[in-house]
Amino acid sequence: DHAQAALGDLVYVELPEVDQELESGNEMAVVESVKAASDVYAPISGLVLEVNELLSDDPEKINEDPYGEGWIVRVQPGDDSVDTMSPDEYQEFLDELDD
Repeated sequence: DHAQAALGDLVYVELPEVDQELESGNEMAVVESVKAASDVYAPISGLVLEVNELLSDDPEKINEDPYGEGWIVRVQPGDDSVDTMSPDEYQEFLDELDD
């Protein structure tokens, strides 16, 4: 959510393949906006179960509804996945960065 807001309106997204193995911290997708292009990094390791094909024709869904119709991938977490933040914890983290 933080990155999509910084990039502005998205015009293109390159998604990973279903059944692709992701490694935490490595590139999993690419997004392009009218401002810039940016890699999207996997927050956890795991197997891509599903990608949001709607984004190919409508990448701005990521801007409009990042926690709903703008989701990027569904991942089956790997054994070595670390604990992640909840959306509320992540917002608190971002708020602290802005202070």
